[in-house]
Amino acid sequence: MDSKVVIALVLVFDVVAFALAIAAEQRRNTAQVVPDSEKEYTYCVYDSDIATGFGVGSLLLLLLSQLIITAVTRCYCCGGSRICVFFLLLSCWLTFLVAEACLLAGSVQNARHTRYRGIYFMNDPSCEVLRKGVFAAGAAFVLLTAILSVFYYLLYAKGRDSSYRVAEPAIRMNSFG
Repeated sequence: MDSKVVIALVLVFDVVAFALAIAAEQRRNTAQVVPDSEKEYTYCVYDSDIATGFGVGSLLLLLLSQLIITAVTRCYCCGGSRICVFFLLLSCWLTFLVAEACLLAGSVQNARHTRYRGIYFMNDPSCEVLRKGVFAAGAAFVLLTAILSVFYYLLYAKGRDSSYRVAEPAIRMNSFG
């Protein structure tokens, strides 16, 4: 695949994943304690659950981007400065795993709603919602993964396209005539 096409495809997926993670942070669930019609019990009412969908969409797009980079490069050992390529590969996968963990944990926690009720004149139930910043942390790591993936691919492509080839040991066959 052409280098420009790969970089453009990966960047589009990563930017959309970043935007979805930011949108998920902005649209996290909120809850209110409301009484029932007889005013005997109180229970939690949650608003829209769209942040879970945004988080899962971001997670899947980041996964697709990482799979494209992995499929195109096949290995890290092809040319270039091997220590630098290996460091970028390791950093890219580490930030990818952290981003995926943040997005998955945020999506699962955002989808979880408390389902119990409290007696009206007693303590209100604790309406658990996702803490602020989980999707934002995921978005930050999505952006970092995108930057490291592009640098990794550029260094890989530079090493692949260079004319430097390792000479293989062989026995030279000459005619002595």
